[in-house]
Amino acid sequence: MICFDVQIVLNKTFPSNGEYLFHAQFKDVGEADLKAMDRHISELSAEAQSLTQSCRQLDAELKELSSSLTTEEMVSEIEELRGECAGYRARLEKIKSATNHVTPEEKDKVYKERDVYVKEWRKRKRLASDMINTVLEGYPKSKREFLDEVGVETDEDCKVVVPST
Repeated sequence: MICFDVQIVLNKTFPSNGEYLFHAQFKDVGEADLKAMDRHISELSAEAQSLTQSCRQLDAELKELSSSLTTEEMVSEIEELRGECAGYRARLEKIKSATNHVTPEEKDKVYKERDVYVKEWRKRKRLASDMINTVLEGYPKSKREFLDEVGVETDEDCKVVVPST
């Protein structure tokens, strides 16, 4: 629907530029026509919104499909995983067939011995630290310089951490 008639194109020239003007006369539009135009605009807006939402869903689906594996990639992945599983099964059978299993009593004995050794380690570390700190009370240089002179390597120098009990 056209609301106006174009009758004349006017050309006005100014010193810096020229302008073309359309001389238009507007028609009288009735209330019914305005309501029909509003209804048509509403329908087109709803259709545009629906199409936009549909495009978003299709974009999301496209992203999902493009990020998923193709059939060939999936087949190769399955074959790789089957090979890995076969290796694990062979290793499990080898472990099950071994005759040198550790009994729970032997395991407990080893853990108790480990705890004793870790406690002794901590005790000796604490004693050595106390002795070094006692010597450092009257020593003019820093702790690091003293340890370097004496030739002592600490657990931290060797990047060793005392295990927890």
